[in-house]
Amino acid sequence: MTETERTLRTEIVARCRELNSSGINQGTSGNISARFGDRMLISPSATPYDDMTPEMIASVALDDSSGAYEGPLKPSTEWRFHQQLLAGRQDAVAVIHAHSTYCTALAIARREIPACHYMIAAFGGNTVRCAGYATYGTGELAALTMSAMEDRTACLLANHGMVVIGDSLAKAMWRAVELEAIAKQYYLSLAIGGPVLLSDDDIAETQKGFAEYGLRSEHAN
Repeated sequence: MTETERTLRTEIVARCRELNSSGINQGTSGNISARFGDRMLISPSATPYDDMTPEMIASVALDDSSGAYEGPLKPSTEWRFHQQLLAGRQDAVAVIHAHSTYCTALAIARREIPACHYMIAAFGGNTVRCAGYATYGTGELAALTMSAMEDRTACLLANHGMVVIGDSLAKAMWRAVELEAIAKQYYLSLAIGGPVLLSDDDIAETQKGFAEYGLRSEHAN
């Protein structure tokens, strides 16, 4: 194992622990992956994060859909949509999936997140879509995820949770936290009569501002 690979594996472990310590996830329900050359490094299935080590991270070829892997433990059961996102999206260097409370509550109701806040623009459009339901870990779920993620950097999974991508593990983690915050704000607004939504032009103006000022969206305010 090269030092570069060990560093990436170590960061995956650290980010898994951060998922739970930040309240974004509970137990072992979340999973994290990152592209490493022509392979995917992904957190193992059903392994407590506090017990996880860099050596336990599974390695899967991006062009092999057979389920073959390298490592002492099986990859997350959700390896299929991680693999498809990393293989099919140049902007996806890291993928995070979690069962965060407010995103999952909306996904249970099968609600997308509309343009209730200008930071929705950080996810690529004027909505965060909710993918249709399929059993966890299946090819059908991976296909639904890819469709919901078209031109987006996040989506909800019906009756399940959320998925985000980033051009680094840090960016993906930022998006996961930001998405859960917006989901909470939207959820709470529904209890007081519902949000006043921003227009497509409002969101386009925000995206233009991000680009014109070279603003990294995680620092927008």
